[in-house]
Amino acid sequence: MGRGALAGFLGAVVMTAFQRVVEMPLTGRKESYAPASLVTTLLPIAPKGKRSWRRLNYIAHFGVGVSWGVGHGVISTRAGLRGQRAVGAVFAALYASDVLTATALGLYRPWRWTFEDLAVDVIDKLVLAEATGLAFEQLAAEGEAAPA
Repeated sequence: MGRGALAGFLGAVVMTAFQRVVEMPLTGRKESYAPASLVTTLLPIAPKGKRSWRRLNYIAHFGVGVSWGVGHGVISTRAGLRGQRAVGAVFAALYASDVLTATALGLYRPWRWTFEDLAVDVIDKLVLAEATGLAFEQLAAEGEAAPA
């Protein structure tokens, strides 16, 4: 689980860089506060002010990354998957869970998304899944190469 958590954190770093450097400048999209909204929906937390919201959003954003990494570790290990097969299986399971959970909580309304909204969401999360999978594989290879 530790390897997955670290891989997910690293995946979230890559996704964040991708969003800031590539996706947001291309689309003109502003920062999403969906991660913070998820936390405030599930927990009795009420941030005061923009700075507190932003801090909570980053904590939640990286928390989502860590959870995707743990999910990657569990799913790929139990299913005996590696590489792109692992990334594909994990992405399918976790993306569906992400959208369904947020929709059930009233945070997403995917039936109102434009094609661009859907593409941005899928691509950002696919970057997270790919980077997490690569980090997981690299960390696993380093673990196997380390002397006992």
